[in-house]
Amino acid sequence: MTIGATAMGRAKQRFEIMGTAAATIIRCAIAAVVLLAAPGIVSLARADDPMNLFQFGPVGRGPGGGSESYDRDFVREWESNPPKGYATLSRANIDATKAAVARYSAMVQAGGWAALPEPQKRDGQWDLLQAGSRDPAVRLLRARLTMSGELKDGDATADYFDYELEKAVKRFQASNGLTPTGIVDKRTVVALNVPADARLKQLKANVTRLQQLVPATAKKYVMVNIPSAHIEAVENGQIVARYAGVVGKIDRPTPLLLSSITDLNFNPIWRLPPTVISEDLIPRGREMQSKGQDVLAKFHIDAYDGAGRKMTTSAVNWQKVSPGTYTYSQQPGKENPLGFLKINFDSAHSVYMHDTPSDRIFGRNFRSASSGCIRVHNIEHLAVWLLGDQGGWNSDRIAKMKANGERLDVRLKKPVQLHFVYITAWATEDGVVQFRRDLYQRDGVGAVAATY
Repeated sequence: MTIGATAMGRAKQRFEIMGTAAATIIRCAIAAVVLLAAPGIVSLARADDPMNLFQFGPVGRGPGGGSESYDRDFVREWESNPPKGYATLSRANIDATKAAVARYSAMVQAGGWAALPEPQKRDGQWDLLQAGSRDPAVRLLRARLTMSGELKDGDATADYFDYELEKAVKRFQASNGLTPTGIVDKRTVVALNVPADARLKQLKANVTRLQQLVPATAKKYVMVNIPSAHIEAVENGQIVARYAGVVGKIDRPTPLLLSSITDLNFNPIWRLPPTVISEDLIPRGREMQSKGQDVLAKFHIDAYDGAGRKMTTSAVNWQKVSPGTYTYSQQPGKENPLGFLKINFDSAHSVYMHDTPSDRIFGRNFRSASSGCIRVHNIEHLAVWLLGDQGGWNSDRIAKMKANGERLDVRLKKPVQLHFVYITAWATEDGVVQFRRDLYQRDGVGAVAATY
């Protein structure tokens, strides 16, 4: 994708990156064992932290963030509306991931790949490898992408960044959970530099996870993959839709769970969860009260004592308040962090899925920003699918609920299975190997696969 490309150009780029089974083949070129590599096909497949709306706690772009300049419209579109791809918990992915383990074992035995130098600034600008660059590091990049299979043609010793190399970089970025800009920014370099043996360990760990999770899937289910910050609606083994999501921060991780979606709350009341009360609301209340300000009045939050009586905001002494002193809630409205829809399911962790009044974060690549709950982009489309078996519920009615602000709780006639999973490395039936950030460092490889 080039800077300033048209919408048609963006669509063409997405098609080229996704590829087709008839169009693009990965060959894992591994030094002396290049002919032994298995072929595959390259294709692409707020208790949340609603208080972030009030700038409670840290904000930022996440690890690997920088000031590189891209076509921001393309980045937002790609991240907000990811391609469907294949279901992460597909049965076919188990054998495909085992095959990937064999491929990466061969790469490790061949010595793996050399690290690329990280980008540096020159005259205040990032010096990034991209189409048109000529740099000795391009040779390292070519060798790296040849070994892992994204680059299958061209002179591996050339130091010029040509069109074929740009396409290979986009393939790598897409299959590693990065926006496929074709520009080798800091995040891309960090992902490229994760050692082959670390990637092998991740694949082995995730084969076990897939073997445990896949047999438990129902005919119709929703899956949240925490490392990719994606939500999948799956029916009969096929992806109906994929949604961008926001998952728990590193210090407030989204839990793993197997449950069932039971009901939907339209224009819900937000009842502040324990984590937000103790780690956000009370510290902010103390800080603001010391300055003569009222946190409850500012953010339109109601406090109730143990008898259920609503407190006047001025009567709350935040210096003496502890997490169990009051309960707190916020009425439906434009400032409610849950947006217009909350999706409920049984959970011992007080988590849920919901809308948000601000969708800007969905256009970012790093979306670990909640207190454990899952924000869902285009949640109204997911609601239509969940309510598909219940007469009278269609996109028009749900749009009307969003517009008029009516409070309504709807129970599903048939609960829909729900999985929150942690899958960081897997292969799909077309042979493409996918990696995502080891966000919570659960793969046994340390921080090396978590910092991009």
